[in-house]
Formats: sequence, structure tokens, C-alpha cells
Amino acid sequence: MILFFFAYALFFRRSMNKRIFVLFLIFWRYMETSHRVVFEKPNLPELTLHHTVVDMHFHSRHSDGLNRVSSIVRRARKLGIGLAITDHNAIRGAVRLATYADILTIPGIELTSREGAHLLVYFYNIETLIQFYESDVRPFLGKNVMTSLSLDMHGLIRRARQYKSLILFPHPHCAIYTGICNPMIAKDAQERLLGMADGVEVINAGNMKKWNLQCAVLGFNLGKCMTGGSDGHNLFQMGKAVTYADCPPNRTDFLDSVKNGTNRVIGKEMAFLQKVTSNGFKIKSSIRNSPHVMGKNVRFSYSIIHSRSRKVRDMVQRKIFRHAGS
Repeated sequence: MILFFFAYALFFRRSMNKRIFVLFLIFWRYMETSHRVVFEKPNLPELTLHHTVVDMHFHSRHSDGLNRVSSIVRRARKLGIGLAITDHNAIRGAVRLATYADILTIPGIELTSREGAHLLVYFYNIETLIQFYESDVRPFLGKNVMTSLSLDMHGLIRRARQYKSLILFPHPHCAIYTGICNPMIAKDAQERLLGMADGVEVINAGNMKKWNLQCAVLGFNLGKCMTGGSDGHNLFQMGKAVTYADCPPNRTDFLDSVKNGTNRVIGKEMAFLQKVTSNGFKIKSSIRNSPHVMGKNVRFSYSIIHSRSRKVRDMVQRKIFRHAGS
């Protein structure tokens, strides 16, 4: 893992000054030695012997996942882990999951803001999730479950904050606009929103390695809660990234551990073919939203091009000033 990061850092060294490069290496060493965040395949049989282990990000067929809740529960039992079904703008899967008393279940939902960025909200009991959904989500739903809500991110966080909850940004750095750290959201707005939330997801098994590394850096810099989850849409993805804590296997103790920062995160990104399969399921379930999704993708692509053009322009100006001064 250390060797991988050295290769990763060396690859991007041209875009770093020497001080930032050294700080990256120091940070990675700290992250590995502290064991707060570990980038490797979880040994679930070993972990579950000594810790409470939860996959905090999973989807059912009630949004864009493939599987029924009953099948998801059977898989979680087999792995010996707890689970949060965090469907997009929907809670039927989470409510159904909460009826199973033999596994640890965390009530949750993944919300899509008006901007397109996602937000994870977890609750200490299912009744509070239902109340939040009925009062603060349902009235603002779009055409269907995968469509953005009519509330912006600030409004979503403000409403979720009225309840006893844990508010996190999933995959804050990722390849598309669903992460909060994207060019469609101004930097100062990103900082305000990150300050409002409880923390970030630092390992998402469906994300790319380079983005997860940036998420981990962000998590440590914020000094807030850090979680991991598979973001699974199929049973074989469950448990690829997990959050674990030294606490009794109940919601209150587990969520308090996350909130207090005494938990740990371990996980590894899915293999390329698994990501292709997963994305195929997600694309198929999102076909109905193609005009809505297409519009956001066009705006996101424009913002990326504009951002990169600005970076190139700034780099050229720096070179001109350097030559002029010499």
C-alpha cells in the first residue's frame, strides 16, 4: 500500500510543489500508522470477531439497486456485518430492513440535492427517519425516485440538522457531479457546506483510488467523522468497504462511535469489471431520468473544461512572469 501511494504521488508530482509532495507522503504515513483509514480488502471474519462492522452505504431495488431487501439481509448475515440501506430519495428499503432484529441495521437515506450532489443522513431509530422523510423529503421529491429534490444542499442539511442524525457527504471527490467537491459548486460554498455536515465518506468501494485518496485527505483535514461503505448495488459488492468500531453491536453505540471519531474505516475499490457491472445496473435504472441526468452532465462537463482552461491560463501566466523576472 505504501508503494502504491509513492507511485501515485510520483505520478502527480509535476502538479505539486516540493512542500506539498512531502506533506502528502507524511500524511499517508500517518494515515497508515494510525489505522483510522486503511486501503485494503477487509478481512471480515477476523474483523467481526473483535469489532462491530457495518457497510454504511448500500442500495436496494427501491432506488437503483438490483436486489430485494430479503436477499440483502441474507448476504449481510452470511458476512456477519451490520448494514445501512441508503436508497436514493427513498426509505422503503430502510424501513423493511429495520424489521430484521437479528442483524445490526442503521436507518439511512441518500439524498440528491437540487445541485445534483449527494448527502447521506443516518438516524438513531427508524421512526425518526420516517418522520424526516414525510416532513422534509417527500414534499420536495422530483418526478421519480432518482430525480433531484427541489431543495438545495444548504436546505437539506438545515432540515436534517433538526433531528438526531449523522450527516455525511458520500464520495465527496469523484468523477461526476454527485460529490460535493465538484466544479459546479463554488469553493467557498463547498467550505460552508462541509462545515455544516458531520463528516465525509473516505472510502467508497465504487469510487476510483485517486478520488478515495483525496476523500481521505479531506476527512483528516476536516477533523470530523469518517466512514466507509461499498456503495453496493449488487450483493457481491457488499462489504468491500466498511466502518467498524470497538463498541456493542447496537445503533446508539455504533453511531456515537462514528460521531466521536473512535471508529475506523477499511476497504478496497471494486475491480474494474465489477464497476462496469454495477454502473450498468445504475444506468439501466436511471434511463427514465435521461433528460434530467443529461442536463446535469452537460453542465458538469462545461464546468470541468472551464476549470481546466483556467488552470492552463494561470500556468502560462506564471511562466511568463517567471521569464520576465529573470
